[in-house]
Amino acid sequence: MSENRERERERERERTQAEPEPGSGPAALRADCGNCFALCCVVPAFSASVDFAIDKNAGQACPNLGQDFRCGIHTRLRDKGFRGCTVYDCFGAGQKVSQLTFGGQDWRQAPRTARQMFQVFPVMRDLHELLWYLTEALTLRPARSLHAELGAALEETERLTRYNPELLVELDVPAHRGDVNALLLRASELVRAEVNGKKKDRRGADLIGARLRGADLRGANLRGAYLIGADLSGADLRTADVIGADFRDADLRGADLTGAIFLVQSQLDAARGDAGTKLPPALSHPERW
Repeated sequence: MSENRERERERERERTQAEPEPGSGPAALRADCGNCFALCCVVPAFSASVDFAIDKNAGQACPNLGQDFRCGIHTRLRDKGFRGCTVYDCFGAGQKVSQLTFGGQDWRQAPRTARQMFQVFPVMRDLHELLWYLTEALTLRPARSLHAELGAALEETERLTRYNPELLVELDVPAHRGDVNALLLRASELVRAEVNGKKKDRRGADLIGARLRGADLRGANLRGAYLIGADLSGADLRTADVIGADFRDADLRGADLTGAIFLVQSQLDAARGDAGTKLPPALSHPERW
């Protein structure tokens, strides 16, 4: 009996994500708005909806943006109808474009840089998102057989982020993302294979408003699943692959997401949860929970 218990504990340890080394990983891929020229308030377009109170064209500064590149309603975004702004994450791309790619040139003070800077930002944002996933994948012990390939992909992606503006604009991001995603999927499969029992494949599934309260979703493939408004309260999502899953207004109260694969902060920011929601160590409970 004790041997079986110890074996189960060992399997659980293997499934658990290791902590990234200090000074690397997720901490280096977080937005630093103080060193960015508010690119997320200018570059994206949005339409009046439940997420945005107004229409805004791409490349047009939000009317709430001040001359100091600060949002005038930052602490009241949800109350003012700008919920979409509260769940956006550039993964640190904004400060890299502002300070590294363009050497600290302000698009207002140097308007000649504006058009190209606005083109580069979404490219950099996509690359930084891949850096986040690759960094996490390198902490997955069951995927250690892929660590050399993952490390090489991380190094290559980081190299691409250091291209000059002209090369970044011409970069075939979808092709690079496709290659990286195939590698991330292999890592995910190795992790999820450690879970006993049949793994649920809900990749890209329409689970809008689904009743999944207390569901056992350990090791499930939820890649790109639509979980908008789903009841996941008390659900077990350990080692579930949730890359690209839409958690808008999903109920995560009391859910266990420790070890959930490729979960990002913006997914949590879009959902509902409470103090009982268990999260991976690299992520945090949104203040409004």
